[in-house]
Amino acid sequence: MRMDSELAACRRCDLWRAATQAVGGEGPAEAKIMLVGEQPGDAEDIAGAPFVGPAGRVLNEALRLAGLERDCLYVTNAVKHFKHEMRGKRRLHKRPDDGEIIACRLWLDAERARIEPRVIVAMGATAAFAVLGRHLPVLGSRDKVFQVPPAARAVVTVHPSYLLRMRDKPAWSKALADLAGDLRRAAELAV
Repeated sequence: MRMDSELAACRRCDLWRAATQAVGGEGPAEAKIMLVGEQPGDAEDIAGAPFVGPAGRVLNEALRLAGLERDCLYVTNAVKHFKHEMRGKRRLHKRPDDGEIIACRLWLDAERARIEPRVIVAMGATAAFAVLGRHLPVLGSRDKVFQVPPAARAVVTVHPSYLLRMRDKPAWSKALADLAGDLRRAAELAV
């Protein structure tokens, strides 16, 4: 399912003013797993699709290592417009605040209702807040399984962009393996 006209016309917060477009989720309606990230990045804002930029490449590699096909998953973000600040000619990511996350919750809830995933993977603190309704430490929550009414379970992991900031190759490799392990565990829970 792709963004519909109602999402394109969303004015629930001010993020739409500086964004190119709203970016809805995509994936099959029968997906058992929903991946939720933070918000579209620069590449996603331009393309109109989730996880097509650098973080998307990291996600795709983690999915490959986990033995999962992206085409079988529903991929979306907690916030549907790109929040950024200008640095020269570059648009740099700026974390959405709680009010913006709550304003977008309507759209995430609508996606969840349509897809009815068995497992939701909240990638990063923003996604965890959007999915679970509370702030959690990401690294301290990775080994837990959360219940999400009405019938889904959720796991929390790092956002793929977390790896983009790592400069130490062994640490990057371990973080990628850990992310893949979290995705593999989500797949096991979805059976």
